[in-house]
Amino acid sequence: MSTVIAPPAPVLLPVAGSDDRFPVRRVYCVGRNYADHIVEMGGDPDREPPFFFQKNPDDLWTAARVPYPPATANLHHEAELAIALHVGGEDIAECKALGCVWGAAPAIDLTRRDVQDEAKAMRRPWTAAKAFRASAPIGPLRRVEDPSALARGAIRLSVNGALRQNGDLGQMVWKIPEMIAALSRLFTLAPGDVILTGTPAGVGAVGPGDRIACEVEGAGAFEVEIV
Repeated sequence: MSTVIAPPAPVLLPVAGSDDRFPVRRVYCVGRNYADHIVEMGGDPDREPPFFFQKNPDDLWTAARVPYPPATANLHHEAELAIALHVGGEDIAECKALGCVWGAAPAIDLTRRDVQDEAKAMRRPWTAAKAFRASAPIGPLRRVEDPSALARGAIRLSVNGALRQNGDLGQMVWKIPEMIAALSRLFTLAPGDVILTGTPAGVGAVGPGDRIACEVEGAGAFEVEIV
């Protein structure tokens, strides 16, 4: 069988300490999953059903230099824990959800905040604010033998050496098993899916020349420069 155009190259994430690569199928993101971040964004921290949006697989960015995107004057950083699935399914029970997790990595959800604010005001989707080239810098994946250990642990982000975000995974409103179960009721999850699990308070603007360091306990650390 021939194709009309060349098939796109698969998105392959590096695995720490290995020459192996993790192939990415889809990227899901959980919105407003830390109470303090909900408050700083003007929302109500009461526990409501989780909501999700998506990024493109090739928005995951593994290079050290991250291009500043066009069409924004207010690019924000959001430190996140990313989890990678090696098992999927539909209607996954919470008690079985952690068995889907293969590994984890620190990640940064870059957001065109001005574009997002305009979309919110007009009740439009967030796609242009969230799903653009290099909008999800990510560190190497680490194999996680015991995903329950990710229930707690420091999540930090610094810009040019100044600490901006300093939270704990235990502050997540929706825990990892809950978000996997909820996602599986909306989508058919599959091996290769990556989930960004939300950000703590302290998000803020970055620009060309800024160096961003992101660390998640149990998942590793990495650093990028905005160019």
